[in-house]
Amino acid sequence: MAITGRAVLLAFAGVAAVLIAGGAGPWVLWGMTGLLAALLALDLLLAASARQVRFEREGDTSVRLGESATVGLLVRNGSRRHLRARIRDAWPPSAEAHPASSTVTIPRGGTRRLQTTLTPVRRGDQRAARVTVRSVGPLGLAARQCTHTVPWTVRALPPFHSRRHLPGKISRLRQLEGRNLAMVRGQGSEFDSLREYVPGDDVRSIDWRATARRESVVVRTWRPERDRRILVVLDTSRTSAGRVGDTPRLDHSMDAALLLATLAARAGDRVDMLAFDRQVRARVRSSGRGSAVSAMVQAMAPLEAALVESEPAGLISEIMGRHSRTRQLVVLLTDLNAAAMEEGLLPRLSTLTSRHLVLVAAVSDPRVSEMAQRRGSAPAVYEAAAAERTRSERRRVTAELRRRGVEVVDAGPEAIALALADAYISLKAAGRL
Repeated sequence: MAITGRAVLLAFAGVAAVLIAGGAGPWVLWGMTGLLAALLALDLLLAASARQVRFEREGDTSVRLGESATVGLLVRNGSRRHLRARIRDAWPPSAEAHPASSTVTIPRGGTRRLQTTLTPVRRGDQRAARVTVRSVGPLGLAARQCTHTVPWTVRALPPFHSRRHLPGKISRLRQLEGRNLAMVRGQGSEFDSLREYVPGDDVRSIDWRATARRESVVVRTWRPERDRRILVVLDTSRTSAGRVGDTPRLDHSMDAALLLATLAARAGDRVDMLAFDRQVRARVRSSGRGSAVSAMVQAMAPLEAALVESEPAGLISEIMGRHSRTRQLVVLLTDLNAAAMEEGLLPRLSTLTSRHLVLVAAVSDPRVSEMAQRRGSAPAVYEAAAAERTRSERRRVTAELRRRGVEVVDAGPEAIALALADAYISLKAAGRL
């Protein structure tokens, strides 16, 4: 049972009338109280049952972060009375649900459709809480109230901001594969065609047998290899929880991973994904060309960084155990944290590089570079010294990784996706993938 504002105003009006009358005895006050209670009871008795209201949901089940989804709520009045009610469809605050509640009037046996617009501000599953019905009587003084469980889930997917760069990168791939007129002479292992030698060609590509049959020197052209395997590894340990700007490092890594996966799928390569800290948080295995990209988006959506140290031994064991049948490109999206690298990954790196081509991609914080330029006060100088030390350690770790045969991509949050895509294309052009 619930009391409406109209009942409260009626009670205040009665008290004010008694005070103005002055000489009225206590029986007048008791009489007015009894009358109000009788009106409340009558209104409550005539109100439609809130328990007999039935609900069904329909609408979107997924949405890109930053975009809006629509969820419909079908309300059916199963009682024998006219339903005048306020219905509140509760969602988590991060779902940004609008409107929060609606006023409906439904005849007995009738149905009404309510619509809620969700604009999530966080990745992951947004689950509907409960639907509360407050059925008001014909006098508008009292209401019956009941809360119903009506489950529904809308998954907020990674936003994929770098998608706008995809056409340009695909154009570079097409040039690399000789699909455009401006063909790029790249290395590879798949024979494409023969053509005449031009200055600047690698002499190792000359086809001497074909040259002997002709009057000019002939060279072989190669197309980049296709149907190669790429394993994208997302580090979900504590280092990925740090914010770069207003966004966690993990989210920037996801954006770069999606651009790489989409580009590789267009190039005909197969992409797998692994999210790992101390255990496997998500895994996606491709069953065909391009088939894993949508599955990666779904798998990334609920991922959150765990506040634990990563376990490189377990990660390498997982890669070598499940993904070691053929040589592949292992792309590790992590942070170039000197302590974590030197104590964790570096001592065990040779096991991985002996079998696979390894690329480490990390998101650098532009604020560190800004701090390194500060001067003018003692606190600013100390901040600059700390920032310069961080940059120096990062450069040292990068140099050590490259010395061990690892490709390294280190770029800011706005450039990491492009830099990783360019590194992939360069490996294809060089015939290393």
